[in-house]
Amino acid sequence: MKIYKLFVMSVLLAGLTSACSKQDNPFLKPYDTPFGVPPFDKIKPEHFEPAITEGIKQHTAEIEAIVANTEKPTFENTIIPLDYSGELLEKVELTMGNLNSANTSEALQDVIKKVSPMLSKHGDDVRMNAKLFERVKAVYDNMDSANYDAEQRRLVEKTYKSFVRGGANLTPEKQEQLRKINQELSVLTLQFNENLLAETNNYQIVIDNKDDLAGLPESVVAMGAEDAKAKGLDGKWVYTVQKPSMLPFLTYAKNRELRKKLYYGYYMRGNNNNANDNKDIVKKVVALRQQKGELLGFPTYANYILDENMAKTPENVYNLLHKLWDPANKVAKAECSELQKIADEEGGNFKIEPADWWYYSEKVRKAKYDLDEEMLRPYLSLNAVRNGVFDLTTKLYGLSYVKRDDLPVYNPECEVYEVHEADGKFLGILYLDFFPRDSKSGGAWCTEYRGQKIMPDGTFVTPVVSIVTNFTKPTADKPSLLSFDEAETFFHEFGHALHGLFAKVRYPGLSGVPQDFVELPSQIMEHWASNGQYLKMYAKHYETGEPMPDELISKIEASGHFNQGFATTEYLAASVLDMDYHTLPADKAKVDDVLAFEKTSMDNLGLIPEILPRYRTTYFGHIFSDVVGYSSGYYSYIWAEVLDSDAFEAFVESGDIFNKEIAHKFRTCVLEKGGSKDAMELYTDFRGKEPSIEPLLHNRGLE
Repeated sequence: MKIYKLFVMSVLLAGLTSACSKQDNPFLKPYDTPFGVPPFDKIKPEHFEPAITEGIKQHTAEIEAIVANTEKPTFENTIIPLDYSGELLEKVELTMGNLNSANTSEALQDVIKKVSPMLSKHGDDVRMNAKLFERVKAVYDNMDSANYDAEQRRLVEKTYKSFVRGGANLTPEKQEQLRKINQELSVLTLQFNENLLAETNNYQIVIDNKDDLAGLPESVVAMGAEDAKAKGLDGKWVYTVQKPSMLPFLTYAKNRELRKKLYYGYYMRGNNNNANDNKDIVKKVVALRQQKGELLGFPTYANYILDENMAKTPENVYNLLHKLWDPANKVAKAECSELQKIADEEGGNFKIEPADWWYYSEKVRKAKYDLDEEMLRPYLSLNAVRNGVFDLTTKLYGLSYVKRDDLPVYNPECEVYEVHEADGKFLGILYLDFFPRDSKSGGAWCTEYRGQKIMPDGTFVTPVVSIVTNFTKPTADKPSLLSFDEAETFFHEFGHALHGLFAKVRYPGLSGVPQDFVELPSQIMEHWASNGQYLKMYAKHYETGEPMPDELISKIEASGHFNQGFATTEYLAASVLDMDYHTLPADKAKVDDVLAFEKTSMDNLGLIPEILPRYRTTYFGHIFSDVVGYSSGYYSYIWAEVLDSDAFEAFVESGDIFNKEIAHKFRTCVLEKGGSKDAMELYTDFRGKEPSIEPLLHNRGLE
């Protein structure tokens, strides 16, 4: 989440709070919308604070009712009401956070800055409620003598552990320390994301000399002209550090100085010694997380986070990362030599730098495989890829989609679909939001406005899921033509959407899965995106409708391991940087200079200077723009890749990548189950064995 500068909003919001009645606040009455989707057309920033206040009030009353119960604590009178408590607060928080990421405004960010400490305090009030914990602990301690089934036992265990991890066992003095840490983290991480959004939106290069466009494909020139026109710079060309704008420029622009200038704007975000600088924020966040881990009895913050993940310990994470590092770094060095050779042959009197990688690697790809990105885009229109994703889920799971143009949306660019089972049964609602804008964070993600839930009376609540991306925008004369990476991203995020849409979890408290397991449903979908057999089926020319030719598919398959040294090392480097920050013991080390810390981390790893970590410290939003986020968890993508590579092998081994029986098993053993079982148990239920790392090594060409 993000916030902008706060001036007199507290006075204004106080007035709005008292003036905003239940009758005109859409959160404080049942949603009068089809399928109960949020009434985005009625929701305004001033509605959030009174709704949060009321949500906290209702949740507090629900907790007090549990505590006031004089009967012996049981699963039915303690765990169940606790698990279903806070419904209004959850609804408002989900909507607020999602809108802040996808369609923010200064007014919304000001509200969030005000309510975040309230939410942090309330969360701590619940987790540190001694009488509530006493009841939870009584149920936990007597679990062996109770006749609970496996899911009930797991819910009791997870509930008890969440209280312990939230500070319930600490002394009052240490609880007060933890409260302060949590509140500070909530504010600092908001500020980090605000700064990052501002830095991303504020940087651009403006080109007024057509000669400086040399090398750029017509589509990239047109994109620059349209961005310039939108900014009131008719007759010029604008390129930004949003990846759909930046990466094509870095890939094709002949003007090296302009390439370096644009890339410099990207990698200096949050590191410009201005009002949006993130260095001091990072130092404070790291120190507070160190203190939090120590307070809760863990040697480091990473140990605290990983205790809930499949990896369990920092040692296990480092072991995987280092196992992959040497072969990946070897390939990256060989790739760099190829790039340097081409630069030398072209008369470039310079050593390859990070800003050069995309330009010269594209030349290598063209020379080796007679393939470049622009050859693929005409076959990867957004319509073709969206239809390809939909058709794949029909082949695997029998799903169908009905577009709805009458449901409320938070931005006119959004698309909305009903999702149905093979038998026509309604499954859920799906929002799609594709293109960059100043009000949207960078990257791509899947979220939900309402999670699946089975109410105590047996009523099944269907999910409302949303996919948000920053894909290449259409131009005046062409539709949105995606890069191959963007196409894979769509498949990836749709895997997350399926995880939410298929969920059939009995208790809300069992809906979550470990961070290093959550990418399995998403990453397995990428295998179909790049599979030659399926490319032939979904990749169709946007003008002629002709399928991607076999020759082009063969080139894609032949180049499957292209640039994997770069892709793997930049990712692994960011994962190690994340772990290095969060394995610092609170009593032995601190970060005085984040740039020096980052350099030492990368030097110790052996990252070559021609490659930067995928995310440098000051714009590493995965780990610093949220109170928890992917902190100590950025490794999760490669950990899950071991799982998804092995899981896709089940389809390959069957001889049919659309095998409905295997898909059904994946759905029922993994996608529907949430966290109702241990993650490895879920996987072995599907695969019949633990995963092997060999498929991953083979897929990345690192054998």
